Amino acid sequence: MQADTVPLSTAQSVPSRRFSVAPMMDWTDRHCRYFLRLLSKNALLYTEMVTTGAVLFGDRERFLGHHEAEHPLALQLGGSNPADLAACARLAEAAGYDEVNLNVGCPSDRVQNNMIGACLMGHPGLVSDCVKAMQDAVGIAVTVKHRIGINGRDSYEQLCDFVGQVREAGCRSFTVHARIAILEGLSPKENREIPPLRYDVAAQLKTDFPDLEIVLNGGIKTLDACEEHLQTFDGVMLGREAYHNPYLLAEVDQRLFGATHAPIGRAEAMAALRPYVVDYTSRGGNMHHITRHILGLAQGFPGARRFRQILSTDIQKAEQPLALFDQAAQILEGR
Repeated sequence: MQADTVPLSTAQSVPSRRFSVAPMMDWTDRHCRYFLRLLSKNALLYTEMVTTGAVLFGDRERFLGHHEAEHPLALQLGGSNPADLAACARLAEAAGYDEVNLNVGCPSDRVQNNMIGACLMGHPGLVSDCVKAMQDAVGIAVTVKHRIGINGRDSYEQLCDFVGQVREAGCRSFTVHARIAILEGLSPKENREIPPLRYDVAAQLKTDFPDLEIVLNGGIKTLDACEEHLQTFDGVMLGREAYHNPYLLAEVDQRLFGATHAPIGRAEAMAALRPYVVDYTSRGGNMHHITRHILGLAQGFPGARRFRQILSTDIQKAEQPLALFDQAAQILEGR
C-alpha cells in the first residue's frame, strides 16, 4: 500500500454540498484534490469520472486510491448497468468515499457510445434503476449530476419527468448543469460554452421539487456569484474557474461556511504542499504530476508568468526539481 492511500474503512458522515469542485477529466486527480484541500477544509471534492469497467477490471489503486486528507470526497462513476454500478458503489464505500455520484451530464461521443453521461437523460427509467441498485448496495449518499436536457429532449416537462423518476428511486440530491447538451455536432468544450446557461430553469426545478437538494453548476466564476445563487439553491459547484484560479477556494470556508480562521496564504499553501511533494517524489513520482495543478496559484500577481514557467517547463528538466519548487514558492512570499 502506498503511503498516501486510504485503507478500507467506513465512509464519513454525509458531506455538505454547499460548495463543491466539479469532477473534471484529466484534472481532478488525487494530487489536484490534495492541493485544493489545503485551500478549503469544507469544499466537497469530486474525482474525475471513472467508468464502471475501469473500477471493476482495472487498477483499483489508480482509480479509487486517495489521501485521507482529501475528505469530504465523492467518487463520480460513469456507467449504465445497474449491477456494475452497485458493485462499484460498494467498492467506493469500502474505500472510504463519502458519496458516489452518477454522471448523467458528459456529452462526449466516446461515452455516448457506451451509454454513459448525458445521453442517459433520454432514459430516465434506466437511471432510476441504476440509482436504486446503488442505493440498495451502500449506506453512503448516492447523487446524480445531470444537464437540464439534451437535444430532442429539452423541454421543462421532460426535465421534471427525469428528476421525478430518479427521485422515486430514492435520490435526494441533484447537481444541475444549467445547460442542455447537444449530443451531435458539438465537442465537450463547445457543450460547456455554446448552449446558453438557463439558471431560471434550474431555479424552477428547485421550486417544483422543494424536498430535493438542488446544487447549481455551470458558468459560476466568483464567490459573490456563489453567495447570490445560494439564495435560491442548496449548493453551488464550480468547475474550471476553481482549477484555473484555485486561490478562490481560500475564502470559501470563511464566506460560505462561517469559518473564523484566516484564509491560508499562497506561500503558506506552497509550504503545506511541500511535504506531500517530497513524499511523492521520494517514491519515484514525477513532480510535474503535482505541480501542473498549481499553476494558477499566482494568477493576478507580478511574477505569475515566471511561476508558471518554473513549475510547468523548467522543473521537468531540472536535476533538482525540489529546488525549483522552492524557487517558485519564493515568488509567492508575502502573498
